[in-house]
Amino acid sequence: MNMTALRSRPAMSLLLSASLFGMAVVGGAALPAPVHAQQMRGLPDFTDLVDQVGPSVVNIRTLERANADGGSSTDEQMLEFFRRFGIPVPPGAVPRSGPRQDRGGSGEEAQPRGVGSGFILSSDGLIMTNAHVVDGADELVVTLPDKREFKAKLVGADKRTDVAVVKIEASGLSAVRIGDVNRLKVGEWVMAIGSPFGLENTVTAGIVSAKKRDTGDFLPFIQTDVAINPGNSGGPLINMRGEVVGINSQIYSRSGGFQGISFAIPIDEAVRVSDQLRSSGRVTRGRIGVQIGQVSKEVAESIGLGQARGALVNAVEANSPAAKAGLEPGDVILKFDGREIERSVDLPRIVGNTKPGNRSSMTVFRRGTQRDLSITVAELEPERSDRRAAAPEVKPPAATSLPSLGLTVADLNATEKKDLNIKAGVRIDSAEGAAARAGLKEGDVIVAVANTEVGSVKELDAVLAKLDKSKPVNVLFRRGEWAQYAVIRPQR
Repeated sequence: MNMTALRSRPAMSLLLSASLFGMAVVGGAALPAPVHAQQMRGLPDFTDLVDQVGPSVVNIRTLERANADGGSSTDEQMLEFFRRFGIPVPPGAVPRSGPRQDRGGSGEEAQPRGVGSGFILSSDGLIMTNAHVVDGADELVVTLPDKREFKAKLVGADKRTDVAVVKIEASGLSAVRIGDVNRLKVGEWVMAIGSPFGLENTVTAGIVSAKKRDTGDFLPFIQTDVAINPGNSGGPLINMRGEVVGINSQIYSRSGGFQGISFAIPIDEAVRVSDQLRSSGRVTRGRIGVQIGQVSKEVAESIGLGQARGALVNAVEANSPAAKAGLEPGDVILKFDGREIERSVDLPRIVGNTKPGNRSSMTVFRRGTQRDLSITVAELEPERSDRRAAAPEVKPPAATSLPSLGLTVADLNATEKKDLNIKAGVRIDSAEGAAARAGLKEGDVIVAVANTEVGSVKELDAVLAKLDKSKPVNVLFRRGEWAQYAVIRPQR
């Protein structure tokens, strides 16, 4: 309502009364009043979906064994899903001290450890859930909606995607129908069923907030505003056709409770993982042996790539498929097996889904030009700790000052080249002014300037002599084992 309408009570009354009959008066003319799309369609009714999918959703309790006199490790830390979501453990969630069931005099007892959800994949008892729900459990107890309980056996779990499959000895169960994630649209209504805080068969609903959210190396998550809380983990995300389109897995929260942002694993990715778990108990993925980073818009423009795309190679593992293929730190991978790498997160997913031993092609951007490489994909090993070499400490006495960039540099000695596994480069002895603002530090090693490889201070001087000193210049440098770009902007 504008201020003119507010000043005229008769006009306002006429407008409101006309609206009651589906008409609005504007400048003396009657126009149809706007009708919201939701009034035309009506709010969704989830009752049929609950009846249809509810019998397929299960509660999963995890138990762990502990010595009668020592207590359970759960007494010393939060339950699994509370640890995952970082919230205080509610009363009753952790076992109290007191009499416990004797397990045949073995000195071990099964104690409650956590609660999660799952859903039935097949009528003979295959159930899908999250890996973090079953991780570390000694026993699994599945409760069906009809209150029947079964001990479950772990078929396999994959922590990288947070998908697990368990099996109960039962038949004639009601299995879910798997939906097509590609048909899922932002704004579409979806529903979740699970056991938040142990409250079984809880139904919540909302809409798809976004697709392909990058919160993990191997998974583009579905974001929703469906109320998800600890205990919903592993339960299904269901579309209005009664099909499962995701596994509710994570929430974003500062308080520990639901705050309107939830994440689900796309069901097509989960099924791909579950098929491997069912056939071999583990998931096989490809790897090429690189550490990668994003290509910023500023870096892309400075190196002549134009558009910010691809995956920047920060480091290449020695003797890896990437090293054998000739990939170098500072390269930007643009394509893998003909598939475009729009963002750096695309690469691990594409490589991970490539069968180990496969001969693949890569298109890389290196110092202003594109080139094609051939690479043999290896198998991804178990997760290892991240090891980064320290910057070299040995400094030869000779140094050259480059005041236009704020740098003092020196040639590398043989030891430094061996430690960094590079043939040549220029070590930074000090970085001030423009170089410091660009993020360069003492100990970094300059490998290329303005898309031109430099192996010595003399070569660096020659490249800089040809450049316009008033314009920004891109620098490819090494920091330990990592390679990255910086753009130095001379101070005006």
